[in-house]
Amino acid sequence: MQIETREYRVNDKKRIALLFQYDNNIISLVKEIEGRRWSASNKFWHIPYQKDYLEILNKKFRGKLEFIRNTTEKPEKEKSIKNHFPPEYIETLQLRNYCKSTITTYRLHFQRFLKYYPNTKLKDITHEQIRKYLLYLINDKKYSTSAQNQAINSIKFYYEKVLGNPVEKYFVPRPRKEKKLPQVLSEEEVTKILKQIKNLKHKCIIYLIYSAGLRLTEAVHLRISDIQSDRKQIFIRSAKGNKDRYVILADTILELLREYYKIYKPIKWLFESRPEIQYSKRKIQRVLKSAVEKAGIKKLATIHTLRHSFATHLLEHGTDLRYIQELLGHKSSKTTEIYTHVTHTAKNKIVSPLDNLDLKINKIDTIKRKEDEISK
Repeated sequence: MQIETREYRVNDKKRIALLFQYDNNIISLVKEIEGRRWSASNKFWHIPYQKDYLEILNKKFRGKLEFIRNTTEKPEKEKSIKNHFPPEYIETLQLRNYCKSTITTYRLHFQRFLKYYPNTKLKDITHEQIRKYLLYLINDKKYSTSAQNQAINSIKFYYEKVLGNPVEKYFVPRPRKEKKLPQVLSEEEVTKILKQIKNLKHKCIIYLIYSAGLRLTEAVHLRISDIQSDRKQIFIRSAKGNKDRYVILADTILELLREYYKIYKPIKWLFESRPEIQYSKRKIQRVLKSAVEKAGIKKLATIHTLRHSFATHLLEHGTDLRYIQELLGHKSSKTTEIYTHVTHTAKNKIVSPLDNLDLKINKIDTIKRKEDEISK
């Protein structure tokens, strides 16, 4: 089985693209390569670049796979995209203090936009062409409302923030956001999941995320000094929206963290894969996935599900919604109010008007029967 390879760049890092027809056997072998990634936009697997990668790969998979170099020249339009991307775009994002993940998302969407018009200069692209591109994302690419908004924002950023053009409603009406309720675990389900985690470091990470309602990125960015045991608080720095906040530090997690610190002795970050290197987000996700499976939970439960569950359980135990908003770091109370739609405690106290009506009907019937008995 033969695989063609060619060099290409991802965020200015050199990678090796693996080009082959879909085959389960080849895919299973490719997954043995450390650092492999799947590119959803390009529809191919890619691996880290090494100088003698062909020799290394052919030696590793001798008799199973043959790797050859794709000598075909890159399409002209692909070359033009690289030259076309304006360097001031990223510079402006950085100057405006956008977080790394937002910069990556904006760059990806803007590159796709440029790729759609490879032979047209940016300044010559018309509003109608931009509208056509966004309709293409909706009708042909079937983008979700979230992805549509990201694409619009990335384009608007260039024209309004980089070029300084006036703010406009450019192209198509903003898609209406889907009103989906978050997936939430019950307290019993969370307990089952947590009991499956035996490794002390993994236990500390997952327990901490649930106990404080943290995002995954917030957990891996925690520094040792952010755990303020004397105040029973955790300091979350530069979270979503570049905001700092304090969250609660549970007594249970504090005891675990003290035990963890004695054994692992982290240097810079609270959770490290090796000295001064943040723990892998993918590894944390895999730990939770394994625990969910072992607990026999059939719901789709992710790290963010723990955050949703944290908020819902607080609400069910009577915590004021304003405090929950502050703990989660929500800018708007409307974002936090979604948890009122998934909590069952308050709803269980609501009495149906029919039940009230039944009481009155029964009372009237009882009185009527007594009156009938007296008349007899």
